[in-house]
Amino acid sequence: MDDLTEAERQADREYRQTHGSSFGTAAAAYAEHRPGYAEAAVRWALSPVSAREPLRVLDLAAGTGKLTATLVRLGAEVTAVEPDPAMLAEFRRSLGSVTALSGSAEQIPLPDASVDAILVGQAMHWFDLDQAIPEIARVLTSGGVLAALWNVDDDRIGWVATLAEISKGQSNVTLLRWRERAGRTRQERLAAAGTDLFGTPEIGEFEHGQRRTADSLLATIATHSNFLVLAEPDRARLLAQVHDYLHACPETAAGEFVLPMVTAVLRVPRNPR
Repeated sequence: MDDLTEAERQADREYRQTHGSSFGTAAAAYAEHRPGYAEAAVRWALSPVSAREPLRVLDLAAGTGKLTATLVRLGAEVTAVEPDPAMLAEFRRSLGSVTALSGSAEQIPLPDASVDAILVGQAMHWFDLDQAIPEIARVLTSGGVLAALWNVDDDRIGWVATLAEISKGQSNVTLLRWRERAGRTRQERLAAAGTDLFGTPEIGEFEHGQRRTADSLLATIATHSNFLVLAEPDRARLLAQVHDYLHACPETAAGEFVLPMVTAVLRVPRNPR
């Protein structure tokens, strides 16, 4: 983003603040409807440090604990950090045995070199990377790993591509959008912010799916930030269009189906101290 004007930078900051802080208004729905992450993707994210015992992992911007649940199942010693009080409350309701702290990527309430891995689920694009990357590097051990994960809808499937068109790109990032632009842009931004602190980011993709009905998928879509920040009449109108499509589409109209997704991962090692 070095070539942006100050006005463009300010607009980007305002966009990230508005959208990134919108989820608390839908915390309960987020906890109920958002998917977890492909276990293979989480294992790949952790693989550079997987031999460490205990494996200390920070789930940064942990939300309601979708990623933490998988990390706990894999045997990691997890600490969660989340800035939104409503999301943090949902996290503590479902994962009360996990240490969960109020904090942000730009101000992590942990000591220096205290975790082996930092994982970020569906949130790194909201960070101010110029501030967050040095803070992330501070709390990682030498040779530790930072990994960001995103569930993206697999629009190689026809009905998923049509759903993305009907929702006017306001729901989830799709796989083809990830491959064409979003993944590369996020990789480049991470590499630029991490110069001298981190190595070269790698990208991994892992197929994933979530069992849904037309109504539960509609509820999932309604938790995405682009919907949450819309004026209520616009939000209701767009959700009604999505509702009508899901209840008319043969693949989604009758009973349960699998929403095809891919968990995309950016993984980067912390340089030796």
